[in-house]
Amino acid sequence: MTREELNKEIQNELFAEEQKEKRKKWIKRAIKLVIFLIIFFSIFYSYTTYISTVKIEVREYRITNEKIPESYNGLKIIQFSDLHFGSTMFNENVKKIIDICNKRRPDLVIFTGDLINSNYELSKEEQEKLITQLKDINSTLGKYAILGDEDTEKIATIFNQSEFTILRNEYELIYKDNNNPILLIGINKEQDLEKAYNYFKQENHNANIYTITALHEPDKVEDIVGTYQTDLFLAGHSHNGNIRLPFLKYSIFKVNGAKKYDQDYYKINNSELYISSGLGTKSGIRLFCRPSINFFRLSNK
Repeated sequence: MTREELNKEIQNELFAEEQKEKRKKWIKRAIKLVIFLIIFFSIFYSYTTYISTVKIEVREYRITNEKIPESYNGLKIIQFSDLHFGSTMFNENVKKIIDICNKRRPDLVIFTGDLINSNYELSKEEQEKLITQLKDINSTLGKYAILGDEDTEKIATIFNQSEFTILRNEYELIYKDNNNPILLIGINKEQDLEKAYNYFKQENHNANIYTITALHEPDKVEDIVGTYQTDLFLAGHSHNGNIRLPFLKYSIFKVNGAKKYDQDYYKINNSELYISSGLGTKSGIRLFCRPSINFFRLSNK
């Protein structure tokens, strides 16, 4: 073998060794990347599924409107919505919700639809416990509910046994201390607005009465604003998107009935619309959108 051939062979061996080392480094990097991705997605899944879905926050709002009677200054309203029992919410979570509500001593409690997850089979024991828990919610002026798109007559029975009044395209005059009430209207999932707003057809109605309308799907405010009087809308259904971009009010997923209005607050003409992010989930995950309870204080100035 000539010197040139020997040098070429040595060079080939060195090149092969170099390529072998490069492959080892690439494999090590690939293994590290795979391990990192496994850890990242495990943490992401655990947080969005088991932590973010049950860390309930209370969103506090002050509602000011000159139409609110003087005696209602400081009136406290709790709104909760979209429990979707059987998704990420169970009896132990409901107990925490009840404690949060009662701690704030609400005057009015309003549930805005979807109590049980549609694909969850509620056991008799769970139902009895849920009725007892909902019955334990305290309020000075009443507990009210409307039915959401997933609520059946079985859900209506649960609410009735829990001492909630279900408003099915109906209204209720809420009195406190004197004869100057506010008006609460509940829109059913099969809406009948003419029936729901029948108060304003009464001969002795107060045209300037402060009006709260509870409805499940927020996009249905389009059927109401401009035709019927409402000062404050309370809605659910959208879950505020379940997954949102951080620091931006933008939902990744939008559902029918909440395509236009899916965030937590809108001013529409002279009406205010507050949308609960809900308590349970349909997707089973939440990100930058914690389950919440809305807590309102009313004032006329």
